[in-house]
Amino acid sequence: MASCLYVVRQWVSGLGQRMSAFQMNLVPLKEPLGFIKVLEWIAAIFSFATCGGFKGKTEILVSCRPNVTENKTVTATFGYPFRLNQASFQSSSNVCGVDWKSHVLVGDYSSSAQFYVTFAVFVFLYCIAALLLYVGYTNLYRDSHKLPMIDFVITVVATFLWLVSTSAWAKALTDIKVATSPRIVQELLPCKQSSTECHFGSVTSMGSLNVSVIFGFLNMILWGGNAWFVYKETSLHSPSNTSASHGQGGAVPPPGM
Repeated sequence: MASCLYVVRQWVSGLGQRMSAFQMNLVPLKEPLGFIKVLEWIAAIFSFATCGGFKGKTEILVSCRPNVTENKTVTATFGYPFRLNQASFQSSSNVCGVDWKSHVLVGDYSSSAQFYVTFAVFVFLYCIAALLLYVGYTNLYRDSHKLPMIDFVITVVATFLWLVSTSAWAKALTDIKVATSPRIVQELLPCKQSSTECHFGSVTSMGSLNVSVIFGFLNMILWGGNAWFVYKETSLHSPSNTSASHGQGGAVPPPGM
């Protein structure tokens, strides 16, 4: 029992010494393993920034009969996390005697948007940790059998989650565009009354949200491509090199064989 405790203490002590031996090595950043990780880090920033920072509004023009030539603007403001069913219409006064604050846009797309942004933030943090490991503890990473394997599993899972989260967010974005389009004029109850006449005004451009979807699929491609370079660092790929080196280091066959 005492000998086992001694071995454990020695192992923990050795691991602590190796972890504390931080040595800056920028060579991994010049290799595909580190260079692609930097690209993944940058792409993750664009992903959650373009989606999480969006603010927009949609406007409709309302006129009261019989004076239909005088239009007044009614606005609904929306943004991340895109709970449109909580985005009520606002106006300077009760246009045509309607309490517009009691009327909202249609749909709740917060689950897809929050899943996408939250995952992008986690990826951003993981890229920082991985780059710190690559650059500061290069020898520890490459001498260990577990760290490259963990990195490989996370890379594969992240590739799949980028596909799922981006696809869900792309579908939600399509629905958001429909819910804030001229279609709202047909769905608002006050616009169906004989005393009011509604026309669609405008909606904020959603170009940044389109960019977020593009970066989501770009992240999926980057992580999928990087999986090969991470795999090369694992023990699943190294045995072939090990066996080859053993074969070269074996007994030299006699001449003429």
